[in-house]
Amino acid sequence: MPKAYVFTRYGGPETEAFVDVDRPSPGPGLLLVAVRAAGVNPVDWKQRNGFRRPGEHEEPVFPVVFGNEVSGVVEGTGDGVEGFAVGDEVFGTALAGGYTEYTLVPASVAAHKPAELPHTVAATLPVAAATAYDGVRQLGLPPGTTLLVTGAGGGVGAAAVQIARAVGLHVVGVASVGKKDFVESLGAVHVPSGPDWAERARATAPDGVYDLVGGRVLAEAAELLTDRSKLITAGAPEEDVRRLGGARVARARNAAVLAEVARLVVAGDLDPHITETFPLDRAGDALRTVEEGHARGKTVIEVAR
Repeated sequence: MPKAYVFTRYGGPETEAFVDVDRPSPGPGLLLVAVRAAGVNPVDWKQRNGFRRPGEHEEPVFPVVFGNEVSGVVEGTGDGVEGFAVGDEVFGTALAGGYTEYTLVPASVAAHKPAELPHTVAATLPVAAATAYDGVRQLGLPPGTTLLVTGAGGGVGAAAVQIARAVGLHVVGVASVGKKDFVESLGAVHVPSGPDWAERARATAPDGVYDLVGGRVLAEAAELLTDRSKLITAGAPEEDVRRLGGARVARARNAAVLAEVARLVVAGDLDPHITETFPLDRAGDALRTVEEGHARGKTVIEVAR
């Protein structure tokens, strides 16, 4: 039976386990994908802690397989699926978790993997890179203006910096002192996080803010803007950012965005900066790397075949 890394209830790492699962069967509109690689994201451990995305109301059926983004090979298609066939290499958002050997991916949120991209790279794109792309597009800042990115050293932040640079923006990246060289390597001006970061950033006069931290950092970032409609967050709840005059990142979640971020990678404008890879049997270690804040760029789980 296929192996999967799951959480058995809401809570901390003590709820995690490997289990054997049935190989899923693709229903209408779904692809059965043999997973080759799965991206690891902060949302993975947050979901274990009980986090739900806006609009999610249904109670989960435990155990829940970790993971939201995968790359792999189509092993079967459900009724109504067009444009995909068995044997196609694809990447997309997993419906039934990604830290596993087989998963289901809605055809509407899947894209064909370019031959130039390894599965490990493609697996990093559906969550972090696509979120970054959606936010930069949502802000719509004209070329030559300045975007400030908080949490610029993480997976979404690093992608946002690069995508913003690709569309002609000047970028200021807020991150820890230890990530200074990394942020500057992406083409951003580095501002150290911590007390008084906002005062240090004020001189950069940002025209927009892409927040990935939330809380006090979001509130302080808002004070740097004259136009609060140019404040977006993927790091705070909707109600928090709306009180400040901004908005959550509106996720497109479609194949067109996936194809575009893949194009940016192939063109050399976007590098997911994979810093660590783990085999599936070390999925817990991969998750700890991200949960404990040690990741710089992206962490990936490789599923052996």
